Amino acid sequence: MSDDETTSTARAAGRADAPEGGAEHDASAHRPTLSELWTDHLGRWSIRAVQLLAIVAIVSLVVIAGVQLKLVVIPVLLAIIIAAAAAPLVGWLRRLGLSPILAAWVTLLGGILVFGGLVTAIVFAVRDQWDELYESAIEGFEELRVWVLDGPLPIDQGLIDDSIDWVIDFLTSAQFGSGAIAGVSAAAQVVTGLVLGVVILFFFLKDGDVIWEFFLTPFRGAALARGRRVGRTGVTVLGGYIRGTAIIAAVDAIGIGVGLAILQVPLWLPLSVIVFIGAFVPLVGATVAGALAALIALVANGPIAALIVIAIVIGVNQLEGNFLQPVVMAQSLKLHPLVILVALTAGTILGGIIGAILSVPIAAVSWAIIKTWNASDDPQEPDGDAPPPDPGASAAPAAHGEAGTEGR
Repeated sequence: MSDDETTSTARAAGRADAPEGGAEHDASAHRPTLSELWTDHLGRWSIRAVQLLAIVAIVSLVVIAGVQLKLVVIPVLLAIIIAAAAAPLVGWLRRLGLSPILAAWVTLLGGILVFGGLVTAIVFAVRDQWDELYESAIEGFEELRVWVLDGPLPIDQGLIDDSIDWVIDFLTSAQFGSGAIAGVSAAAQVVTGLVLGVVILFFFLKDGDVIWEFFLTPFRGAALARGRRVGRTGVTVLGGYIRGTAIIAAVDAIGIGVGLAILQVPLWLPLSVIVFIGAFVPLVGATVAGALAALIALVANGPIAALIVIAIVIGVNQLEGNFLQPVVMAQSLKLHPLVILVALTAGTILGGIIGAILSVPIAAVSWAIIKTWNASDDPQEPDGDAPPPDPGASAAPAAHGEAGTEGR
């Protein structure tokens, strides 16, 4: 083959290979880049999924750390709640001319005196009526035993004696002793947490606004405005929720307590206080406290009195749910019952009774902050989802700021 034929053959082979090489080049040119993979529809959803997983991981770590440090976290949360509820009183005292430290001392000592007087009244009531209640309980237990033996249930005296022996064995066992030791340790933790909570509460009452401004020091511009808006919203919503719940709890306690006093049920004053405390646990607290009152009425006064107590509890709960709560609680502070149930369950699992009390106000404040996160600070552009201002609580941060500067 000549040189000219060889050259023409190579050129032909090159032209034959050109389309295939061009196709490979075109395919590599249309291969999606990493940025294109993350910016298409599936990529955007993937980014959102990663963000949600990161948020869940951070929240889980915070919850785990809070459970491990509950001796510190619970007093801090309780102090924040009480300080938010007492913010209008502190602000009013400061506007009267009291210094921040003096206003904090007056509020704190006044609260301790009221709480201590209530506890003293309960102790004296229990001491004065304990003998009567003990005798009534013995008679009620005997009547219950006779009814069980003579009733339709297949229970005989031997089964009752075996149950009593089991209770006695448990009370004298090492397991109960270890539980009692654990109870002593828990009581020591409660005392420690109580002292720590009082100290933290004093500083929140005195310098709550200063502390929040300290945390906002690194922020500027829109972030600073958002931080201040979140602080105002938290104080307003949390204080309004606690004060509204306290009013409803007081109505429950007074209504049920008056009924118990008229029926001459023993320990009516301690039972009224239990109803008041139970009302801070929505959905179930007041009902459980009313059931306890009905049980004591059954033991001490008989089944007719117990039925009357149950009727009083149902009537008071209906009055609260249908008339009082919509008036006292603003619409923005109300949560759906499903949200309350989930919050109560989670709080009870994580923190027991204290967790059940704290879970609902924390959920209410969190939802209010979410709704006002991107709200406008311009008074000419009100946010429709923002909670209505609480006159007492909303004025408190301003009073704190003015008096705090003066005190410093």
